[in-house]
Amino acid sequence: MTDALTRFFRNRVIPVVVIDDANQAVPLANVLLQGGITAIEITLRTPQALAAIEAIARHVPEMQLTAGTAMNRAHLQQVKDAGAELAVSPGISAELLEGARDLGLALLPGIATASELMLGLNAGLSHFKLFPASAINGIALAKAFSGPFPEARFCCTGGIGENDVADYLAVPNIPSVGVSWLASRPAIAAGRWEDVRAAILKASVPIR
Repeated sequence: MTDALTRFFRNRVIPVVVIDDANQAVPLANVLLQGGITAIEITLRTPQALAAIEAIARHVPEMQLTAGTAMNRAHLQQVKDAGAELAVSPGISAELLEGARDLGLALLPGIATASELMLGLNAGLSHFKLFPASAINGIALAKAFSGPFPEARFCCTGGIGENDVADYLAVPNIPSVGVSWLASRPAIAAGRWEDVRAAILKASVPIR
């Protein structure tokens, strides 16, 4: 496992965020660090996403930067140039695997089936994003995968509510979960950092 993945998985709960204004990126990163969250996944869903990654890379180097929703080689190149250390994808493909290898960029590909998991394992990976977790009964699926694929570990993401976190993290091969409510899009857009602090306290799951 790469250093970027090691640091990512030290966090039991990963904030998966959508940033509409790059000016909010640095304050957000600082609030998360103050709350003990040392990794953030910034999704490539807005025109400001890459600028937000660049801002955090420049001003908050302690934050482990991850770019989400990377779906092709061009995305991988963009996020690496912006300063991300790790790319997360909703799926897995030969293009992503080859692109990440060529760029020297850590990759956490999304999987939802045994065939996809085998593709990643055969490419030398051991850690994956299990997505969309709530829709595919992620807890049961991770447990089922533990038999034939004991080396695989998962960050479950997609529809995981505040009351679901403990159940996911109780499964041995789910060391982390990704959630959107820890730093919600409305809270970030309005700069309501007290809401983010409250969500971190409510999650009350420290890093490893």
